[in-house]
Amino acid sequence: MTQQSPDPLLDPNRAPTLAGVERAAEKVAALLPQTPLLPLEVDGTTIWCKAECLQPVGAFKIRGAWHRLTDLTPEQAAAGVVGVSSGNHAQGVAWAAKRLGIPATIVMPSNAPKMKLAATRALGAEVELYDRVTESRDAVAAKLLAASGGTLMHAYGDPWIIEGQGSAGIEARAQLAARGITGPDKVIACCGGGGLSAGLALACPDAEIIAVEPEGWDDVTRSLVAGEILSVEDLAYPTECDALQTPQTWPINFAVLQARGVRGVVVTREEVRYAMRVAFERLHLVVEPGGAAALAAVLAGKVALGEATLVTLSGGNVDPELYAEIIAG
Repeated sequence: MTQQSPDPLLDPNRAPTLAGVERAAEKVAALLPQTPLLPLEVDGTTIWCKAECLQPVGAFKIRGAWHRLTDLTPEQAAAGVVGVSSGNHAQGVAWAAKRLGIPATIVMPSNAPKMKLAATRALGAEVELYDRVTESRDAVAAKLLAASGGTLMHAYGDPWIIEGQGSAGIEARAQLAARGITGPDKVIACCGGGGLSAGLALACPDAEIIAVEPEGWDDVTRSLVAGEILSVEDLAYPTECDALQTPQTWPINFAVLQARGVRGVVVTREEVRYAMRVAFERLHLVVEPGGAAALAAVLAGKVALGEATLVTLSGGNVDPELYAEIIAG
């Protein structure tokens, strides 16, 4: 009797594809309404802001989490999942796991924003804290996985996660087309580990992709220049962009970014804060520091605009006290 070959779509070592992004987009569309695509005029040119900060968990991470969890086998679902996250991926995994009845544990830094920790726990996930400077979150997760036999829900180094995040690009393309706009021709994305940037690179194959990182956490930018994966040089470097604090990108992400000729841009703390104020004043949106990085690059003039520029507002989960301080200027 010939043994049946395993489903290639369920192979964790597979490469993410445009077809996978399109499949993820169908799954997300059946679950959630599209997030708004909002016009914003910058120096006489209209850019299009994808308001992922309005997702049920306040960030785009719900996309990849849903795509990944809905492809688990019954045996994998019963064993549960372990995720690693500073907060937005944590909430995406917790939200999807709760809806599907799957046990979830999330490894989160002890200095994560209080609201992100509280929201993750409120969604029913167990939270395992670690020290961002002295401990490896991947090592902590590995111990939990060895004990539970569960499945790793990596925040960005996973084909399902990349494809799921890319579904935002499929949505944006359709929204632009409905306005009679062919594009986008340029995509500017907030970048931590590169899951969103890689997903958008697959979803928008004809667009130039720009990955935007905060100063001090520009490992993807430096890696793309060097042609090899480099780590963050100082894990204690202060930043308000907690959502983009990843120690290094993953080979699966880096391969996509390299193949598409993605380049990186770095923004400062003040540029990010200014972008948050603009989003509040002109779009009436609450955007967290990490979620405002891409807009910051545009407003600072660090990226030349195209005829149809897509900009991600990737998250809106920020502690009220910090947000009030930033908006007050």
